[in-house]
Amino acid sequence: MNEALRESLRSGVQLALAALLATGLLAATWVLTRERITDAEHRLQMDALAIVIPADRYDNDLVADSVTVAAGPWLGQPQSTVHRARLRGQDAALVLSVVAPDGYSGDIGLLVAVDRGGRVLGVRVSRHRETPGLGDDIEAARSDWITRFTGRSLGNPDAARWAVRKDGGDFDQFAGATVTPRAVVAAVKRCLEFVARHRDALYAAPPGDTLRIDSAPDDYRPQ
Repeated sequence: MNEALRESLRSGVQLALAALLATGLLAATWVLTRERITDAEHRLQMDALAIVIPADRYDNDLVADSVTVAAGPWLGQPQSTVHRARLRGQDAALVLSVVAPDGYSGDIGLLVAVDRGGRVLGVRVSRHRETPGLGDDIEAARSDWITRFTGRSLGNPDAARWAVRKDGGDFDQFAGATVTPRAVVAAVKRCLEFVARHRDALYAAPPGDTLRIDSAPDDYRPQ
């Protein structure tokens, strides 16, 4: 074998070894960072859920114990995530991802926690595009309006009073912005009605399942 051929083979082997080493390092880095990223994402989700459900209401992993629900007429979007809270092995509460599709400036994303008895534990806005200084009072950082759902249920107030005061209901509207609170009140009410009708199925489904709900609210009008 002449010197040129040996040098060519040596270079090829070195390149192959370098590529193998780089691949191994990348794979090791991916394995190490994947776990950290997954843990960080899990903590962020748990922190977000903790805003609407008190820590003493559950002792399970809310992120792991969740299902996907296809119930657009009820929850305002094609698919929603429902987290199940359990305490000492007993069903305790549900945290639902809900959308009010009729906000002034479009969709308003909500997290709604409902206990086993059908009472609201908490509601928070997860996303919106409402007008600053008007509709954005739905944010907890802007006002305490969103906190007034806590403790409410389908019987508190009566169904006819689940509306803003301008429409004869029990919930305040904002000065110059009625559409936004009206949309949120209606979305929370639909969420409570959905839980009341499908509670058992929501708690019973295996984690990771997708439930398809064919029913719709009595006043549902397809857009």
